[in-house]
Amino acid sequence: MGYRVVDVDSVEPEADRPCECRKLSAPADLTAVAVNRFRAEPGEQIPLVYHSHETQEEAFYVLDGTLSVETPERTYEVETGGLFAVDPGSPQRAYNPSDAVSDTVVLAIGAPAVSGDAVPYEPDDDSNGSADD
Repeated sequence: MGYRVVDVDSVEPEADRPCECRKLSAPADLTAVAVNRFRAEPGEQIPLVYHSHETQEEAFYVLDGTLSVETPERTYEVETGGLFAVDPGSPQRAYNPSDAVSDTVVLAIGAPAVSGDAVPYEPDDDSNGSADD
């Protein structure tokens, strides 16, 4: 048996991210799932780019604030306590809008825990939303 408790605030945020990102999988010694906590101030996005994953499923659980998620079809608003799930191959860009009144805190879970399967997505002129938010 194995158990671990991770003090999330003691995990150093990743450098060169659009918002605060604390990668929790390694400190928790998890290998089959990726777990990250994000804190996005108004105007900050969570991923590095608008993207999809080839094999990874993702789930975003909103701990505080409201998360906006842009997709090719529409933009979703996910309130505190809500969960947004993304299938592999489904483009998305999660962010905290610039007109938000508070930070958004999100627990992101992805499985399998893979690296390098993110594919940038370039919306065309007919897309519903903008990557500039």
